[in-house]
This record gives sequence, C-alpha cells and structure tokens, in this order.
Amino acid sequence: MRNFYFDAEDNGRKSFELPGAKPHYNPDRPGQVEHIFLDLVLDIPNKSFQGTCTITLKPIHPGIQRLTLDAVDLNIESVLVGEVAQPFDYDGNQLNVSLLEPLGEKSIQLAIAYNVEQPQRGLYFVGPDEHYPHKPVQVWTQGEDEDSRFWFPCFDYPGQLSTSEIRVQVPKDFIAISNGELISSKKSGKTHKIYHWHQKQIHPTYLITLAVGKFAAIEDKWKKIPVLYYVEQGREEEAKLSMGKTPQMMAFLSEKYGYLYPYPKYAQVCVDDFIFGGMENTSTTLLTDRCLLDKRAALDNARTESLVVHELAHQWFGDLVVIKHWSHAWIKEGAASYSEVQWTEQAYGKDDGAYYLLNEARNYLSEDRSRYRRPIVTNIYREAIELYDRHLYEKGACVYHMIRGILGNDLFDKAIHTFIQDNAHKTVETIDLLRAIEKATGRNLAFLFDRYVFRGGHPEFKVSYSWDSENNIAAITVKQTQVKSEKSASESELFDLKIPIAFGYVETKNKKNKKAKNEFNSTLKTFWLRLDRAEQSFYFPLENKPNFISFDVGNYFLKTVRLNYPASELKAQLQHDPDPISRIYAAINLSKKGGLETIEALLESLKNDPFWGVRVEVAKQLAKLKLNPALQALMAGLKDKDARVRRATVEGLSKFKTPESYKAVKKIAEKGDASYYVEASAIRTLGGMVTGKLKEKQTEVLKFYQQVLKERAGWNEVVRSGAIGGLSKMKTSPTAVDIIVEYTKPGVPQALRLAAIRALGAVSTGQTPDKVEFILEQLEALAGESFFLTQVAVSTALGQMQTAEAINILSSLAEQTPDGRVRRLAEEAREKVQKNMGSDKAVKQLRDELEHLKQENQDLKSRITKLESKV
Repeated sequence: MRNFYFDAEDNGRKSFELPGAKPHYNPDRPGQVEHIFLDLVLDIPNKSFQGTCTITLKPIHPGIQRLTLDAVDLNIESVLVGEVAQPFDYDGNQLNVSLLEPLGEKSIQLAIAYNVEQPQRGLYFVGPDEHYPHKPVQVWTQGEDEDSRFWFPCFDYPGQLSTSEIRVQVPKDFIAISNGELISSKKSGKTHKIYHWHQKQIHPTYLITLAVGKFAAIEDKWKKIPVLYYVEQGREEEAKLSMGKTPQMMAFLSEKYGYLYPYPKYAQVCVDDFIFGGMENTSTTLLTDRCLLDKRAALDNARTESLVVHELAHQWFGDLVVIKHWSHAWIKEGAASYSEVQWTEQAYGKDDGAYYLLNEARNYLSEDRSRYRRPIVTNIYREAIELYDRHLYEKGACVYHMIRGILGNDLFDKAIHTFIQDNAHKTVETIDLLRAIEKATGRNLAFLFDRYVFRGGHPEFKVSYSWDSENNIAAITVKQTQVKSEKSASESELFDLKIPIAFGYVETKNKKNKKAKNEFNSTLKTFWLRLDRAEQSFYFPLENKPNFISFDVGNYFLKTVRLNYPASELKAQLQHDPDPISRIYAAINLSKKGGLETIEALLESLKNDPFWGVRVEVAKQLAKLKLNPALQALMAGLKDKDARVRRATVEGLSKFKTPESYKAVKKIAEKGDASYYVEASAIRTLGGMVTGKLKEKQTEVLKFYQQVLKERAGWNEVVRSGAIGGLSKMKTSPTAVDIIVEYTKPGVPQALRLAAIRALGAVSTGQTPDKVEFILEQLEALAGESFFLTQVAVSTALGQMQTAEAINILSSLAEQTPDGRVRRLAEEAREKVQKNMGSDKAVKQLRDELEHLKQENQDLKSRITKLESKV
C-alpha cells in the first residue's frame, strides 16, 4: 500500500504510543484456513449486498468447540457446518460460533450467510449524487490493514494464508475484477452477469479484492502473462501514459528479486475516490484514478511511475512473502519503497536513484524531528494502520539501502533472492530477513537491525577537518551530536558504524589547449572509520593536501551530517565530488558561511552542475541567503531546461519579496510553463510575496487568483490548487478567506475542494476574530462529512489554527469518527493547536522584534556584499 495523505505534523517530537495503545499479538489459531469462497450479489443502486462466505478450515487439533471470527457491522443470517445450522452469538464486531459437535481432524466447511447495507469500510460504493452528477458508478474494496472484516466474516490477520474465490453478480454492463484467474463470466437473466474468479495461490484476507465498474480494459503482456489496465471509459490513453512501463518493471523486478512474477495475471484498476494511493491486492492492484497522467503531466511527474512500481514490488514483498504480524510490515513497505529507488536508478541513472533516496530519508527525518520517534518494529499501538508512516516506508527503504551498502550489490541481490526463495508462499518476521542475509552472505547484520529497526533514531554527525601543512596530516574529528553528554553517553544513544571517508584530489585534463574550457578529473583516496564514541579524532598522513573531503562515500548510511570544513574545501567538493549527494551536502554547508564568494560558487553550480538534483538544492540554498547578489544568481535557474530546477527557483524567489522577484514570478504565473508544477508554484508563490513593500500588490494578486480559478481547470486541479495555496498565504486578507470558502463547497472537484479545506486553516492565523469564527463554522460543518479524505483535510486545517474552538471541533471529530486513522490525525492536530496557543502576546511581540532585527541584519549584509563586489 502506498499512502499519500499522511504528513508529519510540526508539533514537536512526542510519543508514538497514544492513550489506549497496547501490545498486539496474533490470536490463537483454531485451524488453518485452506480456502475462502465468497458468493455475492451486489445491489448497487441501494449500496448493499448479500452473500455467503464459505471458509474451509482444517483444525489444528481435534476437540475444538468454539470458533471466533472477525465480522464488523454485518447482518449475520445463518452459520452452517456442512448442511447443519450452528448456534452463534454476534456482537457487531465478532462472530462466535458454538459448534454442535467438536471438530475432528478433517477439514470442515463453515458457510456464513449474511448481508450488508451501506458499508462504511472494507467495501465502498461510489456513484453520482446531486453535487457530482458525473461521478462514475463503481464498487471497490480496501482490506489493509484490518478492513476485510467489514465486508466478509474471516480470521482477519495476516498470519492466515489461504486460496480464495469470488463469484459475484453485477449488472450486465459492468465488469467485475478480482484476484487470480477468471473462471467464467456468464449472463444471469436479462439484466445481470456473474463473474467467477479463483486465486489458486495462498494469500491473507487483507489482499482479497473486488472492483466493479464500467471500465475500459487495455491489454498488454509480459512474457505470456497478461498485463491489464482498467480505467474509466474514455481514459485509455492516460492509462498507457501512466502504466505503460509495467511490463518493463515486471522484467526488472523478476531479475532483481531472483523470482519470476508469481501470478497468472497482473491487473491494475484505477478507481474513483480511492482512499490511498494504491493497494497491492494479489495479482490485482487498485490505484487512485488521480495517478492517471495527461501528456503535459507526464513531462515531469514521476510520482505515478513510483506508485506503479511500488505496488508491483508488493507482489513479491507482501503477497508472495507475507508478513506474519503487522509489526513487521516494514519488510514489505520498506522493500516496495526501496523498489522506487532501484527502478529510478535503473531507468534514469545512478544520480537520480541517489537523489530519490535522499528525499526518502528527508521524509523520515521530518517525521522523526517534528512528529515522533519510534522503533520501526513495534507491536504497541491502538490500530495497526498507525504503523503506516514514514518510519515504515521511507526509513524502511533506507535500511534496505544500508544493507546493500554493507554487503555490496552482488551479495545484496543474493540475500534478497535467498529471502524470497526460502519464504515464498509463507509468512515472515524480521528475523527471517536477518537469517536469509546470513545464509546467503555469511554476514550477521544484527547490529544494524538492533540500532535502526528495533530502536528509534539515527546518528547525527558533525565532521570537522583541518590540515597540518608542516607534517602533511589531515585531521578529522567526528562527533555524534545526538548524544546528550559525552561523559554519560549510553549505548542506546551511540551508533557503532564503519563509515568510509575519502580525500579527493582534482586534476585538470585540458592544460594544453588555452581556448578549451578546462575539464577536471577527481580521484578519491578512501579510508574506513569505526565510529562508536561520542567524539573521535583521526589523523591521516597524506602526500598532498586534498582538495575536498567526502564523508560516507556513496552515502549509504541514514544520518544527518554537518560539515565543519573550510570554505575552499566545500567549494571544491561542490564542484568536483563525483557523488551528487556529497555535492548537495557541500552546497548546504557552504551556504551557511555566506558572503560573495559563496554566492559565486553556488551560481557556478546552478549553471553548470550536470545533475538536475544538485541544481535544485543549490537554488534552495541561494534562496536562504536573501542577499541581492543571491537574488541575481538565483534568476539564472529560471532558464534551466529541467522543470524541477525552475520550480525550485520560483519557490526560492518568494523569499526575497522585491519588485524584481515579484515581476519574475508573476510573469511565469501569467504566461504559464510547460510544467503544471512550475506554473502552479509560481501562482502559489505570489500570495506569500505581497507583504511589506509589496503589500500594494494584494488587490492585483487577488484579481489574478480569481481569474485563474475561473479559467485554468486542468489535470488533477494542480494549477487551481496553486491559486488556493497562494490565497492561504494572504493571512490578513478577508477577501482571500471568502474566495477559499467558495471552493470548499460540494460540487467543486475533489482535489481542489480538499486543497481549499486545508487552506482555510493556513489563512486563519492572521485574520480578525470575526473571520476566524467564520472559518471555524465552515470547518465544523465540513467535519460532519463521512468521506475519509475530507476528514483528513479538516484535521489538517484545524491543526494550523490558534483558537480553543478548533480544539473542541477536533475532539468531537476524534470521538465520532469510526476511522482510527482520522482519530489519530485529529488528536495530533489537537495537540498542535494547544501548542500554538501556548504563545502569549509577549512571546509574539518578541517574535515580531526578532523578525525586525532579521530584516535589518539582511539589509546590512546586502550593503556589505555590495561593498565586497566593488572592492
């Protein structure tokens, strides 16, 4: 599963374990489920269905007299073993069957007849209403983590693996897609059709799926395996743009994992109103239809490609090899997230893969810093879905990358092959991955798992360098700054790692030809450091002074790092280190030194670095300098051929708030860009620029936003959402609030409406009390809607406010929502509001004074820089 909707909240690190969290274990197992057969009849107009769930169960031992199944909000009609009705009790959550005869040693068939009216989870009915008359009619399921129990009775935990079968009656003009192979599709009377699907390979209940709709089917194949894309009719070309690389991905992952794609087909079904990005049901992935690209979006949108490869990777990690308990979900989610890195590296080059991984690490670091810190593996939670965060996905991906860095490419692949081959069609825990690594390579990586998987956190390094010219000795000092006190440093705080450090030497290649531009060649002299103390110093006799120093060569280890190097070494590293991530670290640390020479070095990199990711990061660093020469340097990024660099440049220009920067951004906002994202960023940026000296431009920008909102509807509402985002930055404008509110109303396209709901919270912080009250009234009404994504957006909006009334609404939402994911978000947002309200007027006054001092300091720096340039 790929989840695009949970973001780290800036509420200070706190405990992952909220009140009510407790240890979770798999239940006792009365028997082995061998097969699940669902025989269903859908009543789509009335959003209901009825059917029979027949479970074939082989007892673990004879004498069992009671069976307990998970079943939530189902209407249970009867329970039979064979042809004999059995007494049962049902409390709305669990079905307890009291068997008339104790179980023997042979398998039984437990047939449960039931019906469901307007289910709230598990199985979803989507269709047109008065506000969205053109919404397609669809039915789809979502089982992870424990939602299958909402649409059929089952033993709903991943430790039970069985084959499955679905026979479903639907209106004749609908298609029904499920796991495995299509056994038959035949008419049922004049108005209906029955589809019969059979999944012959064992899998857990949460991966059983059904999708029904008037889909167009696009057929592809890999080897002899059918590859199918199902989308709403009329979107066939978008399907090919979005999912067309699936066969190449299947070939790549089959080789990378050392195991051919294991199922008889691979289908991807794009559905409306899907609550996640995607879900890897066995052989039949469901995806949000928002992943479908048009030609313009396909120019620079890699998110869909990453989503497609992520869910495909789960067919091995998660479906073929199944986690035994939710606490080990990182095995599959980390691997699927790392497949995004591996695919990016294979398809676009090593630099792109390295940069993708850097941003995965940053996502985790953001959550660790501002939300909570937790072990990746923990069984203490309220609901298992709480585990599906950036520790599970992004940190999990980083752990796989560290394993690869320690073992090397060949042994890493061998370890993964061994893990999958040994555990195919079985359940696993984290220890099984460790065992496979040791079996394949002889390496015991328990130290790595103990520190990064079973405990929270990561090392925070500060690396200092100096050169002793008399003795030709390089001195390196490394501090682990996460340690609170060197004297009382505990093993729980310290990391014990072997990390490579290299000294780089630069040679000029074109010395003879004076007209030719010099080309350079860098060579690295690498040493390994064992870092196991709070502070350590190392001394290296070298023949010559190095031009630059590269810490953690290859950047395999998850960490933060500050480089305390002289400016000359940082500039050389920025220009010559062959690793783009090391060049990025150099840019970040060089920018902290400031000054004209720094700006010139960053400008050189912005213009000439061969990798777009470095140019993006350099643009961000130039924006932080906020000096006039930095503004002039940053402007060069507007001409970059890569849209991602142009986007970073536009966003960076917003930091300057000068007539020149405003003019440059407004030109792009009005004229547009080949990239939806660059255009949207320019539009969004304007709203944050019209303060201070540019305040007189507010009316002009408000009119422009109204024009954009009326005229620029397009793919996924990216551009119009940019206008909404810009309005949210105009915190003192009551007109901005009124415009945003208009786009929170039912009937507005969902993507735009959700953006507007979130924007109400952001725009509230500078409004008058009356306007804040108006915003709260809107959000309170919206909180009453049952749609998952609306509730998430409302929680996000309220979490940005600074008023007690927001706390009350969030408390009510947390108490009333049936969804544990929304409950946690609402509770976290409530804590954030409480923190926001902790700032009294005196603190706010100090902040205002600090901002004034910062502005004066910036002006002073600009004058000094001008003098430097004249000298």
